[in-house]
Amino acid sequence: MTFEQQLSRLEEIVNLLETTNPELSSAMTLFEEGVRLSADCDKQLKEAELKITRFEEARETDA
Repeated sequence: MTFEQQLSRLEEIVNLLETTNPELSSAMTLFEEGVRLSADCDKQLKEAELKITRFEEARETDA
């Protein structure tokens, strides 16, 4: 699943939890999925930030 797909699914989960009244077990399942997606999105963002930082540092070194 791409970052964008994960973010879209996370938004969908938030919407479901806010606008519907799921049973507790369903709500917990959605919540757990949301936590996993959030952690994975955070990891991907940190990896992208690190790549950008390394690129900028390499560019400064070459200048």
